[in-house]
Amino acid sequence: MPSEFLGIQFKYINKWVDEVKSGDAENHESRAAVYYWKHIFGLDGFTRYAQGEPPNNLLNYGYAILRAITARALIGSGMLPTVGIFHRNKYNAFCLADDIMEPYRIYVDVLVNEIIQSGDSYHDLDTELKTQLLQLPVMDVNIDGKKSPLMVAMSRTTNSLHECFMGISRKLLYPIFE
Repeated sequence: MPSEFLGIQFKYINKWVDEVKSGDAENHESRAAVYYWKHIFGLDGFTRYAQGEPPNNLLNYGYAILRAITARALIGSGMLPTVGIFHRNKYNAFCLADDIMEPYRIYVDVLVNEIIQSGDSYHDLDTELKTQLLQLPVMDVNIDGKKSPLMVAMSRTTNSLHECFMGISRKLLYPIFE
């Protein structure tokens, strides 16, 4: 993990990563998330809340795009996106997609940060902002030592998951954020 990302000092987050144990009884993930969202965009008082103030609208739209990419890749790999590993909810048809997309969320965060730092208005999710966020599928991603568009990388991740489920492999491919 980098020592700094988007201006966030990762001193505390790296410490929590080293201390987290199975089940996270000491709640390190939650503490890291609070710290991350408080510092990520450099916006005073920002909190991540789906119905919250902008730029939550950009995050929601970006994560919806990512979720669709993930569901498509899961189906293409022969799996149903409904039965999750950690996410479970009878009203959510995308539990597995929600599990698998987690390591890719940072790419949405980067796009949203670029929009915020541009100085343009981001309070209304207009066509121009949607177009910028729709660059997500073609963003360069490093996966298994190779650069490829995020959409292709996601297919590699879901194919590797399928191989794990089938007992062919024990290695799940995820992107390395640079």
